[in-house]
Amino acid sequence: MKKSSAQLAVLRLKLFAVIIVLLTIGNVSAQKTEHYNSPLYAPKTYDPNEFGTSSGLPPALEKVGIEQKLGEQVPLDARLKDENGNEVRLGDYFGKGRPVILALVYFECPMLCNEVLNGLTGSLKSLTFETGKDFDVIAISFDARENDKTELAKSKKEGYMKRYGRPGTENGWHFLTGTQTEIDKVTKAVGFNYQWDEQSKQFAHAGGIMVTTPDGKLSRYLYGIDYAPKDIKFAVMESAESKIGNPAEQLMLYCFHYDPATVRYGLSILKVMRLGGVVTLIGLGAMFFVFWRRNKAKNELEVN
Repeated sequence: MKKSSAQLAVLRLKLFAVIIVLLTIGNVSAQKTEHYNSPLYAPKTYDPNEFGTSSGLPPALEKVGIEQKLGEQVPLDARLKDENGNEVRLGDYFGKGRPVILALVYFECPMLCNEVLNGLTGSLKSLTFETGKDFDVIAISFDARENDKTELAKSKKEGYMKRYGRPGTENGWHFLTGTQTEIDKVTKAVGFNYQWDEQSKQFAHAGGIMVTTPDGKLSRYLYGIDYAPKDIKFAVMESAESKIGNPAEQLMLYCFHYDPATVRYGLSILKVMRLGGVVTLIGLGAMFFVFWRRNKAKNELEVN
């Protein structure tokens, strides 16, 4: 009798847990829009459910990626605009005896670009090296529309300087924008291939950073959004000595309206979770009913 009651109690708990999970999944599904108010993210609103599915990568990703061009020169003559709206040359940030970490992002990107900068900043915080002294960081927007939105670059810099948390290093961080012609010079030189997707109204691109020598030659590529501090440290040290590293393993992480709750360009994980939750719920319900009937039958026998 006590054993049956204990089993029923366990089943009730499991049933309750499944219901909570299903409600949580439903709540995630209902949240079609996401808002980022921090300078570390983009003030973007989007609906991942607007887009269709396919059995593979979307067409926009077929020409997207980062091609390693080790030893190639970045275009020092590229004319850009800094976070204060001043016109600058890319070459202004080179030739100072310090290597440069280059990140190609766009400041209104609602997903991957923010993670690239967040991951980079988090790794740099753990190093004893300091920006402006041992190396520089340059984030260049590849969205030409942002060239007329100086406040975006300025807000990004303020947010990441606060996140970095080392006063006095401001001169080592640079957030730049440019016209399409000048952006193309940079992206082609470093092998950064991206595509505009008309349906999502966003750029499809891969995540990663590059490290250059003090005179602007590409020396190291790091892919993804999570960079081991030791990898950045060695990359900076070798680049400072004008050493060109070996090709890195290319594990691409794409930004293309990829929502981990929907996976719109592949199998719908959320639907599978829902189906699994429903099946589990039905199974637990059936077990609960069977144990209830058995317990009821035993009670009737004891009474008789």
